[in-house]
Amino acid sequence: MYRVVITGYGCISALGHRAEDCWQAMRDGRSGIAPITTIPTDLLSVRVAAEVKDYVPTRHFEEKRLAYLDRVVQFALIAAGEALAGSGLPLAESGLAEETAVIVGTGVGGQNTQDDSYRRLYGEGIARLHPFTIPKLMVNAAASHISMTFGISGPAFSVASACASANHAIGQAFWMVRHGQARAAVTGGSEACITVGTMKGWEAMRVMAMDTCRPFCRERRGMILGEGAGILVLERLEDARARGAPILAELAGFGMSADAGDLVQPSAAGAARAIVGALKDAELPTDRIDYVNAHGTGTVANDATETQALLRVFGDHAGRLAVSSTKSMHGHALGAAGALELLAAIRAITDGVVPPTANFMTPDPDCSLDYVPNEARERVVGAALSNSFAFGGLNAVLALRRFD
Repeated sequence: MYRVVITGYGCISALGHRAEDCWQAMRDGRSGIAPITTIPTDLLSVRVAAEVKDYVPTRHFEEKRLAYLDRVVQFALIAAGEALAGSGLPLAESGLAEETAVIVGTGVGGQNTQDDSYRRLYGEGIARLHPFTIPKLMVNAAASHISMTFGISGPAFSVASACASANHAIGQAFWMVRHGQARAAVTGGSEACITVGTMKGWEAMRVMAMDTCRPFCRERRGMILGEGAGILVLERLEDARARGAPILAELAGFGMSADAGDLVQPSAAGAARAIVGALKDAELPTDRIDYVNAHGTGTVANDATETQALLRVFGDHAGRLAVSSTKSMHGHALGAAGALELLAAIRAITDGVVPPTANFMTPDPDCSLDYVPNEARERVVGAALSNSFAFGGLNAVLALRRFD
């Protein structure tokens, strides 16, 4: 068994096009939620989202290549490029590319391609679609393009478990590196599904807020859809040390569970089992955890249930936890959510600053923990958790600790 460290991170989201920009926005409590600009909104009731702003694809990719890249893949490639550059992973040396895994989570894959294709076919009556429609929309496209673009020929696959996809992907990559199935891994999540069809589907569930996302407070009305990608580089500690790589944090544990209950209603018991699993896997006692990046969607049911789960696991120590939801700023990026949020946990450890829960108004008696309302807080963070709980009752929790 090997210790696993994070040596690179890349991010693109509504908060910025680089990891540092995204983190600074989280730290400042700046929201990326704004009126939708990338799609027509005349059919929509909810007309706000956390879109990637000022995004011009041709600044990142040649025009001819864009014909084969859905927006979800573009985001994944941008984040992967930043992560690999920051890590300096020497893929060309000693056959490392053959021993590096690529595991990327996404909830639904190429939704822009699918939505555009259906509009052409059913709305405009155009019978002929782009010959690469299927390769563009397939869920594994992001993992495949990262593998091909960077010449990584080790195990490569995708994970699709709704809002827990990124955490499941990162957890699988972590276990592969820890158990010697790979020497390194490029992993995370990507999502780009702010389309008319997707928005209408979410509207039908009646879990969307009309204005903004206010996790854990009494005035919360629901989630706000987001998009983007977060990609990490994981390595064996001994390899990272040997090459003098920057070590951001140690990925120490991973826990999973299934509620085995309702398709959409969350379960405190199921969430608690995943949290306990991550702590056990990391060999971290509850009193070692200083910060929890919560799933915190801003829906009435999720936030109260997650609070119950934390109280169940941490007992008296729950009152000493700093808990925040960065979805209040970058929105709910579904299959990419856990990867975006892991940035908050990493930087809380490295910077000694806990990002806030933005847009917070009045405390809710059903949400009785310290949610770091509106302003970041300086705090020494030795260990942190990042929670992801998905529709279908699928739960995934990552445990990080400071590397000394």
